[in-house]
Amino acid sequence: MMTTSLKSVLVLALLVTVAACRLKEEAPPGEPAPIPAPADVAAPPADALRTPSGLASKILRVGLGNFKPTPTSFVSVHYTGWTTDGKMFDSSLGQRPIEFVIVQNGRPSVIPGWVEALQLMRMGEKRRFWIPGHLAYDNIPDTPGMPPSPKGMLVFDMELLQVR
Repeated sequence: MMTTSLKSVLVLALLVTVAACRLKEEAPPGEPAPIPAPADVAAPPADALRTPSGLASKILRVGLGNFKPTPTSFVSVHYTGWTTDGKMFDSSLGQRPIEFVIVQNGRPSVIPGWVEALQLMRMGEKRRFWIPGHLAYDNIPDTPGMPPSPKGMLVFDMELLQVR
């Protein structure tokens, strides 16, 4: 015979499991489940590192060694991006990391803020970046037939997994 407290624990565990399953189902098929925005998503904190371009960052996990990417490096990155109102618009978490050459044939493969950000990082480092709109998508026209790019300052948590 089960005690009342054991029954309560089992019922609570069942409710938590059902709620977790429902949360996983809330993301549209093929899209990553929303990742909660960090508390400092609205603006960089006072102790954030800042570059002359306006890029701000905070190291979340220190990388190993002194090796940093150059513009011609091939990199592997995990990331999550939010708008400053806390809406996640993209993430590679739960999927394969993205891999690319930062600048190929004289053309950046990513937004200017990422080109600058990646060159600040060490392999293995995880960093939060506040990328001003002029270094993100504000000056890049939207692609017809694709959803519009987020505008204004964007916040990215980036983890530099590999550099070649």
